[in-house]
Amino acid sequence: MKHLFILAFCFLTGLVIYAQEPVPAAKGVSYGAGTTPENAISVNEINSRLENNAYTGKVSGKVVEVCQEKGCWMKIEKADGEKMMVKFKDYGFFMPKNIVGKEVVLDGEAKVKEVSVKQLQHYAKDAGKTPEEIEKIKEPKKELLFVAKGVVVI
Repeated sequence: MKHLFILAFCFLTGLVIYAQEPVPAAKGVSYGAGTTPENAISVNEINSRLENNAYTGKVSGKVVEVCQEKGCWMKIEKADGEKMMVKFKDYGFFMPKNIVGKEVVLDGEAKVKEVSVKQLQHYAKDAGKTPEEIEKIKEPKKELLFVAKGVVVI
């Protein structure tokens, strides 16, 4: 019984460590439930595909920002200069900090949401912005939020 407890403890500890250290971003590496590039639309098409301020499916784009604390969110670049916020379903997986600049395909759901000043300031802090930059955030913002159940680097 004692050996079973020790084995279970080591297994669970390994899972926690693995969950905290995502595999470095490289072509073909999947995160979460994973996905494939087939049938993905460009992030630049997503606004035209929204129905009732929502879209379900695959989206491709370039990562321009990632949470520097844990990799718990990232942003995808759009042609109009805006960025689409990406979070991960049920906080179930994280992205590596070296994913900036990589092309990815996301599988999940996008919704238009209003983000509070407090949350915007939190994201800015996670992104490593200066206190001065964070202080400049004074108004909430409507933002496209994508909740990914799976991600693959392409």
